[in-house]
Amino acid sequence: MFKNKNLILKNKGLYFLLLFPLFFSCGEREQGSALRNTTMLVVDGIVLHPRELEEKLRVTGTILANEEVDIRTEISGRITSINFSEDSRVNKGDLLVRINDSELQAQLKKLELEKKLAEDDVFRKTKLLEMNAVSQEEYDVAVNQLGIIEAEIELLRSQIAKCNITAPFSGKVGLRMVSPGAYVSPATLITHLQDYDPVRVEFAVQEKYQGRIDKGTLIRFELVGIDSIFSGKVYAVDSRINQGTRTFTVRAYCSNGKFMLVPGAFARVEVFLANIPDALLVPSEAIIPDIRGEKIFLAKNGHVRPVYVKSGMRTEREVEIVQGVMAGDTVITTGLLQIRENMPIQVNILPVNNSMQPAQ
Repeated sequence: MFKNKNLILKNKGLYFLLLFPLFFSCGEREQGSALRNTTMLVVDGIVLHPRELEEKLRVTGTILANEEVDIRTEISGRITSINFSEDSRVNKGDLLVRINDSELQAQLKKLELEKKLAEDDVFRKTKLLEMNAVSQEEYDVAVNQLGIIEAEIELLRSQIAKCNITAPFSGKVGLRMVSPGAYVSPATLITHLQDYDPVRVEFAVQEKYQGRIDKGTLIRFELVGIDSIFSGKVYAVDSRINQGTRTFTVRAYCSNGKFMLVPGAFARVEVFLANIPDALLVPSEAIIPDIRGEKIFLAKNGHVRPVYVKSGMRTEREVEIVQGVMAGDTVITTGLLQIRENMPIQVNILPVNNSMQPAQ
């Protein structure tokens, strides 16, 4: 009987020794599984929602006056009077500078007396021709002489008119470069006249945007040192492309009622190209370059799923995705170097920044 009990105890001990490694192995698997669950990779992500996106082009430009001209004389002479103040506004037709015309006036008086004598001569020969007292040739000579004198008078009057330099349009004159009594010629700059209400904004655009900018396209621009934002509309687009820079020139009008915009100023211009009401945008860092193109990582049922996409417009921080994703997808934005396909992850959903940045 004691032998049977010892045999039973030995068998139980052997059974326990056989089961102990199995219990230990099961414990290790459960502990490893729990360990993996506690060390699951946590990443950030965003849920895609359609948002409004304005496609804008950023360029640099220059403010130009609506009209501008260098004031010069058409004839040489000495200035007798200057009738404008520097940095002041003038109206179209206002007298700016008068040049000495005394010699021309004397010649005009002489020709007017000669014209009176020629008119009398033509009158007499007309009466004599009616009586056949003079020949037709003598009458024609008298008529031609009167015509020559009248032409010379008209020429002198045009030269006298050029002695009075007037404003060709309303605007603002700049600094004067001459003084009363100075002798001037057509090469002498007297002053500068500008009309800058409205002003023109000129800027160059890359040739790839040819056809996307037309009359009426809206622009917005800023100036250095001025905290205001100005807007305008394109009124002209150059029909040719500069071969050296591969750009074409665009001009826009902008109101300048407060005269804050000064011709020659540097401007940072935004050109509005298009408006997309339902764009899907992802952060720039979420896109991974690949030999097959561009891809992003989506979170699907707690696992990683890579998707190849086609990008569209770009902003400073985001990229439009036009193919490969849909609204409601969760895009992974962090841990991109650690995650792999089908890897289990935990996603921390971040709020979406609704602020749109201009396209480059």
